[in-house]
Amino acid sequence: MPITVTGASVARSEEILTPQALAVIEQLHHKYKPRRDALLAARAGRREEISAAGTIEFDPATAEIREGDWQIDPVPPALADRRVEITGPTEIKMAINALNAGAKVWLADLEDANTPHWENVIGGQVNLKDATTGDLAWTSPEGKAYALAPESKTADGLPKTVILPRPRGWHFDESRILIDGEPAVAGIVDAALYVLTNGATLHAQGRGPFFYLPKTQDWREAALWDDVFTDLEAAAGIPHGTIKATVLIETITAAFQMDEILHALRHHIAGLNAGRWDYLFSLIKTFRDAGPAFVLPDRADVTMAVPFMRAYTELLVKTCHRRGAHAIGGMAAFIPDRRDEERNAVALAKVKEDKDREAAAGYDGSWVAHPDLVPTALAAFDAVLGDQPNQVSKQREDVSVSPADLLNVPATPGAVTSEGVRHNVAIGLRYLEAWLAGRGAVAIFGLMEDAATAEISRSQLWQWIHEGTTTQDGAPVTEDRVRALLDAEETALLEAAGDDNARARITRARQLFEQVTLADDFEDFLTLPASAGIA
Repeated sequence: MPITVTGASVARSEEILTPQALAVIEQLHHKYKPRRDALLAARAGRREEISAAGTIEFDPATAEIREGDWQIDPVPPALADRRVEITGPTEIKMAINALNAGAKVWLADLEDANTPHWENVIGGQVNLKDATTGDLAWTSPEGKAYALAPESKTADGLPKTVILPRPRGWHFDESRILIDGEPAVAGIVDAALYVLTNGATLHAQGRGPFFYLPKTQDWREAALWDDVFTDLEAAAGIPHGTIKATVLIETITAAFQMDEILHALRHHIAGLNAGRWDYLFSLIKTFRDAGPAFVLPDRADVTMAVPFMRAYTELLVKTCHRRGAHAIGGMAAFIPDRRDEERNAVALAKVKEDKDREAAAGYDGSWVAHPDLVPTALAAFDAVLGDQPNQVSKQREDVSVSPADLLNVPATPGAVTSEGVRHNVAIGLRYLEAWLAGRGAVAIFGLMEDAATAEISRSQLWQWIHEGTTTQDGAPVTEDRVRALLDAEETALLEAAGDDNARARITRARQLFEQVTLADDFEDFLTLPASAGIA
């Protein structure tokens, strides 16, 4: 059975879903899906081993790589300066705003900040094609025109901001593209469509193709990407090593394999990123049944300054700079509020504190989620970098991190509170409703939430229930308690809903949140059941 596209028509999809692109996707699917499937199966077994042992160690089988004297291939000039990166989905208005924000890099998110509705999947690729040539423009239904500002373009008319799409992780399938009757591997779909649409153009510009890679758990998963990139380069007619990726270290197991991941991708990598929110989710998920020693307090208490998070971030800088790679800092969830000066000042102060800390620690750049935060982050890194594009030469020989340091959860200050329980319920329900509406990044209670932060909310609740955790006031966190809070939140949302579609989404969000939070079996990713049935 040939490759079949079942998704509804999307404007200009013929420019993306070309016969060549579909043929390459089919070829790569046949070649790599069995290997992808085996890697996913290995995740579950490894998780059980780790939880039973209550610890993780650096792999003795790869000690030679960790101890060896090697470096990655040189980072291309277009990626030399990454002091501020802005993240966001590929929806056209947000894409234009991101490219006009003055950031050095735009993480064009096809993953956690983007819902995999078919319009988003293919429409996002159309927007990326236009962004590559600087032709991105849009007029809103109200008649407001959006386009790249002259100051956001080079003399050649290209965006000054370098674009790094983030494809979906290995765990995702693309149900609207069928190969022999089975869904295609979503990460291959996203990467192949981008490279085959834009690869030759980007190579000629000296601007890519570049990627961010999510949810990597070990070096073998990185090596799979390396092989896919090699095949995509051949298909696009660009030299081997042209594609460069930055890998998010956002799983607890990847934190123990940073050297190995860099080595596996050494011809195709530019750096690592401290993906802090998914990292917390991964820690909770991995040790969810390993006992009370791995129970974290309220999410708000788990800052980047707590011992186990500081160990992870400092090890990342040390490892990257030793190998000639960039270390990119994580996302500050606070967002500004132009209508509330006091709230805005608090948000900017929090972001400044976060970015000052990262720049001082040796990071070469960091993430923001809102254009208004770019100047704050830029000032923090300008103060440290000056005229230098990065600080890869800054070696952190003072850093020595052990497995015990990376897993020192008990040293985290704070408590599980009734407000923390309620907050997790409210965040999870509101985020899922927005996700079902097609919005993968949404401001809730003054913070930018995406799938990663929603995962923290529901996984903490699952763990607190199953560990018999009590809140600071002595009340246990139970299934009934969470259901009661869900009742109250759902009622409030339904009363404020504007139409039947919104009410239906709220009801569905409630069902999904119960499914991923209150079931006995832990769902690996809430986005998987949430994706079922979306068009």
